[in-house]
Amino acid sequence: MPPPDDGDTLSLRITPLTDPAHDPHGRRLAWLASDADASPVGSAFLRLFAGSGQRHLAELTLQVHPAERRKSVGSRLLDAAVAAAREDARRCVVAQSEAGSPGDRFLAAHGFRKVLTLRYARLSSADVDTSALAEIVDRPRPGYRLASWQGTVPDHLAPTFAASRRAMDDMPMDGTDHGTVAWDVDRVRAAAKAVEQRGDQLHTVVALDTSDGSIAGFTELVVPGDGTGDAQHYGTGVLPEHRGHGLGTWMKAESIRQAHSNYPHLGGLLTDTAESNTYMRHINDGFGYTPTHTTHEHQLDL
Repeated sequence: MPPPDDGDTLSLRITPLTDPAHDPHGRRLAWLASDADASPVGSAFLRLFAGSGQRHLAELTLQVHPAERRKSVGSRLLDAAVAAAREDARRCVVAQSEAGSPGDRFLAAHGFRKVLTLRYARLSSADVDTSALAEIVDRPRPGYRLASWQGTVPDHLAPTFAASRRAMDDMPMDGTDHGTVAWDVDRVRAAAKAVEQRGDQLHTVVALDTSDGSIAGFTELVVPGDGTGDAQHYGTGVLPEHRGHGLGTWMKAESIRQAHSNYPHLGGLLTDTAESNTYMRHINDGFGYTPTHTTHEHQLDL
């Protein structure tokens, strides 16, 4: 990057902000960059995770107005965020950017290394093959049955649903120092409540082990509150001891089938998967998801 213009640097003001987004699992710090006329030109948010498996980690979101790039705005915001992460004894900072974008180049130029590639894909509602879905869903999986709910998990399934979240602990994260996320009943309920409060609808499909009624795997889909636009797949996971039975495909087929049936005005379904997660990418390809773009996760070791 070329050296900054001294006039632009001197007129730039970085203001720490109070962010109300605090919860038991983390807090956010925020900064606003403004020019000599007090006009906003950029912002940065730093998520400081509080869970026992992620207290080493901070997540950065940084934006600069396109007209203000290459004037040290991003660098100054980054300096503030990195200093705060160091002060909070974080081991690393991660940030995401679209492949080949100015953000991609900015992070690389400031010492971040690429640690993960995410592939994004979309299934148009018009391309959903309902016959193929029905064939997958109706095919018995001995020892398992499907169940589903909307919103918060039913009380009788809450403990086993929270326990099933460890299915995500070994998801491919490549070189990311991601740590582990500890889930309990309060956390799964709080996550569902957060989706509800922003006006969206959370749909969950699970595979139950018929021997004891415990949840062997799950898949989640968030639908816009008005039932239009694109829905977003969240987590899909199968516990290690239940893998090899096609449960991931089974659950996702039922999730797509329900969305297509219950929300006729949806435009499509969105998903993102680590490039190295060949199992889930194979499932998505089989349902007809079409790649849309790629992003990179970058990490700065402190």
